[in-house]
Amino acid sequence: MTLGSMISKARKDASLSIEDLASLTNLRIALLREIEDNDFSHCGGDTYARGHVRSIARKLGANEEEFLRAFDEEQASVKRSIQELLVENNIMRKAKDKRKVSLKTLLLISVISLALAAVAQVVISNTSFNEQATPTVSATPTVSATPTVSATPTVSATPTVSASPTVSASPSVKPSVQNTFSTGTGVEVVIRAARAKSWIFVSDASGRTLFSGEIPKGATRIFTTNVRLDLRVGNAGGVDVQVNGNKLPSIGVNGAVVSVSYGVDS
Repeated sequence: MTLGSMISKARKDASLSIEDLASLTNLRIALLREIEDNDFSHCGGDTYARGHVRSIARKLGANEEEFLRAFDEEQASVKRSIQELLVENNIMRKAKDKRKVSLKTLLLISVISLALAAVAQVVISNTSFNEQATPTVSATPTVSATPTVSATPTVSATPTVSASPTVSASPSVKPSVQNTFSTGTGVEVVIRAARAKSWIFVSDASGRTLFSGEIPKGATRIFTTNVRLDLRVGNAGGVDVQVNGNKLPSIGVNGAVVSVSYGVDS
């Protein structure tokens, strides 16, 4: 059953006409007819459409989260920006509501930044001085006119004083980027973009959005909640999924959009 059919059935079960529902929700009759026909193209975008669905569910006494879940599965655009989701969940203001930063605040920020930079410079200078001032103790030092460059330090009973510091060839290893998003404990899902970047949308059982956006190749995102996590993955073949400590088989092929849910017993 589509979301439009669910709304139509709930309205009829409540013994309300389309005109009655329009009066209760302050929505146009024509727009309500389109919504019941599963047409959300005139709602002004996903954010406003979700607001209409939420309002309709409340006036009909229906399951608001079930209606919104159906909307996300059928109508929500994969390209919804993170800013839209944050505005929708009252986490940030719309662009038109931005507050002007006063000159006093800018000056204060500048002074603090300069102070931090000065402290950092002093720390770096002291560290460099201490490293250079550390003497080398040698029982019988051997002075060499030709500097010795070694990838592996040589341990000797008679230390060698070299005119050049030892160069180490050991490469530095950059760890993969990990971020954790949580609304509780009990369920843990780890998503790693092992083979390719992928878009993901994650929400919990109450409909709260934990994350929506793209994770780059090699990055890892960790999500935890109390009851259930609902995922929509835009490139299922590019990611590895681990649930409650158990690595799962591939959830789809490259380029496939897959919706899955995991609970405490998954």
